[in-house]
Amino acid sequence: MVDNPVPETLHFTATDGWMLEGDFHHASNPRIAVMISAGTGFPRTFYHPIARYLAGRGATVMTYDYRGIGGSNTSKSGFYDIDYPDWGHLDMPAALDTLIASAPGLPVTHLAHSVGGHFIGLMPNQAQIARHAFVSVGTGYFARHHISNIPRELLFWWIVGPYLIHRYGFVKAAGGWQGEGLPPLLFKTWRRWCHTKSYFKPDFANTPAAKGYDAVSAPIRSWIFPDDPIATPSTARDLLACYPSAKSETVLRSPSNIGVNRIGHEGAFRKGREVLWAEIGDWLVAAG
Repeated sequence: MVDNPVPETLHFTATDGWMLEGDFHHASNPRIAVMISAGTGFPRTFYHPIARYLAGRGATVMTYDYRGIGGSNTSKSGFYDIDYPDWGHLDMPAALDTLIASAPGLPVTHLAHSVGGHFIGLMPNQAQIARHAFVSVGTGYFARHHISNIPRELLFWWIVGPYLIHRYGFVKAAGGWQGEGLPPLLFKTWRRWCHTKSYFKPDFANTPAAKGYDAVSAPIRSWIFPDDPIATPSTARDLLACYPSAKSETVLRSPSNIGVNRIGHEGAFRKGREVLWAEIGDWLVAAG
């Protein structure tokens, strides 16, 4: 069981000095450490239920907010300069270093939701991670998403998002967008990638990042769900192909497999998914 179910909040800095905020979920006699990397627009608190569950099974778990999100939205001026790759190039490495320093001697693992699995190749310290559990991780290329979701996505990319930026200066929670506020530069990069079949690859081709993706060798297990309109089997395969040196496998789980009516793109982390969490936890614990 967890000695203290209340998370320990911490502050740490990225290499460029941006102050980031996270939480530790401590376990009695931990066997592994787990870094949970969020999907776009999700604050770290969204992942606290699974973090507490994993802590109860013997993991020291770290949740954290990327810059511009939740408790890491500390710079009013810098917010407008945040670009999508900053989360992987600057924030994820800082979170990993912080977790390693706080969990000496423990195997370090990674639980990634959605975009949390996209930027591992940008992390200079990614080799310190023993294995990755991907949940609802696929490229954002809209044409390979569920056809029923495509009109909603195009509305967001070309009408709702631009209007919110024009009206408020950023993509705030309105007009169907339910996540945290997004910086305008990040939104435009995300939109551009999602309209490209090869997603982010053109941006990173012929740069050190290309070698970074090739260097990722820790095993990856990717959980996807048939009612997820974004992380479809094809987009999940496309994303895993970005890590050619990593041994990877895909696990398909339907809502009925875990005793719920819906999973979707974010439902794997909501309460009542303990059957799935146990499966993910077993995969991560095996790193020890």
